[in-house]
Amino acid sequence: MEIPKTRYAKAPDGTSIAYQVIGDGAVDLVYASGIWSNVEVMWENSLWAHFLERLAKFSRLILFDMRGVGLSDRGPEPPVLELQRDDVGAVMDGAGSADAIVFGGARAGTMAMLFAATHPDRTKALILYAPVAKTVSTPDFLYGKTAEEQTAFFERFVREVGTGQNLELQAPSVADDDRFVKWWARFERLVASPSAYEELGRILTNVDVRDVLPTIHVPTLVIHRESEAIVLKRQARYVADQIQGATYIELPGRDHLPFVGDADAIVDEVEQFVTGRRSIQEVDKVLATVLFTDIVDSTRRQAELGDRGWKKLLERHHSTVRDLLTRYRGEEQDTAGDGFYATFDGPARAIRCAFDIAERVSELGIEIRAGIHTGECEMIDGKVGGLAVSIGARVAANASPSEVLVSQTVRDLVAGSGLAFEDAGEHELKGVPDRWHVYRVVSERASERRRFNR
Repeated sequence: MEIPKTRYAKAPDGTSIAYQVIGDGAVDLVYASGIWSNVEVMWENSLWAHFLERLAKFSRLILFDMRGVGLSDRGPEPPVLELQRDDVGAVMDGAGSADAIVFGGARAGTMAMLFAATHPDRTKALILYAPVAKTVSTPDFLYGKTAEEQTAFFERFVREVGTGQNLELQAPSVADDDRFVKWWARFERLVASPSAYEELGRILTNVDVRDVLPTIHVPTLVIHRESEAIVLKRQARYVADQIQGATYIELPGRDHLPFVGDADAIVDEVEQFVTGRRSIQEVDKVLATVLFTDIVDSTRRQAELGDRGWKKLLERHHSTVRDLLTRYRGEEQDTAGDGFYATFDGPARAIRCAFDIAERVSELGIEIRAGIHTGECEMIDGKVGGLAVSIGARVAANASPSEVLVSQTVRDLVAGSGLAFEDAGEHELKGVPDRWHVYRVVSERASERRRFNR
């Protein structure tokens, strides 16, 4: 097959994301294969070409490279999950797709999950192949690999990349095929450099999207091969169990690469799901990041300045906050007195916005406190509400002057972003069940201070 034309979509931060459009089916299927991706070189292999051609027979297939691999830019920031999620929407916009079935292969599954939870209005359904919510086991998560297993795998992965030797794990059924090994080694070198693999691998190893899974409310199909060695069966099964109503399909096989082995069995399941799905109900819940800020000692300052002076200060404060919300793509939900409540489609953006608000308003001679939480929110009369909003407000109430506090969910979602945290302990949040672990944001690497919107 002739290689389809490669186009580029522009992500919100200016990063160019390579994509192709193949087929003219009735439904758009947006597919990212994960780390192993180069939208042009993959067509050189007949097995891979067959896999993609089959997908394009019953869909309008929109195929793209994750940022940092293949023909896509890395971008000015590290390729963290929040930015990967943005790229899905950018590719859909570039391809003229209002909504689609989103298909995330392997490590592309996390961005697909986050996109489906954050943008259910654009996600008709979700397909995940060999997904991972959290890589390493911890006392509260026993489904991952041990830290020692993951370290050994990661070191081997980085050491062998570009040689084809990792096919012993990725695709044992072709590991003895000299021709395939030679081609795969070249493919690895054309996907990314060793340092790029290492950066993306560390980010994805540290990502934890467990809290995102229950907030996915679109029809979901999870496919996994029972004997593969890269993603353990229990890891994929956990993802399916945590997404309400998800269908889990376990197929025989030991190859992680989906186009190797019985690839048709995978495509058969995808085709049945895509062409035989039921009508989708309107979703009234969405995953969002909420930010609350308020001015410290506002009553005392008002008394010092008098009503006229206080009004002028508030006007300058509000103007500053609104400018920064626009810059960081935040949406103002409410303003009560001297406090702001805003929502974001990603936690890293919310944190950076909060930092800049604290910096800028200090020039006015005031301090703010801020709290951030990411969770499932209800859409009530066009506004975002629900328990997640209450949690965000209570987290903010525990912050000290010029301090940004975040929930554990926020900390887990920004792994690899360059943001650093200190443990601020467990707190009882007024009106919210259980005790909640919160973290103090303490720093960012200097190189990470570039703005998302540049």
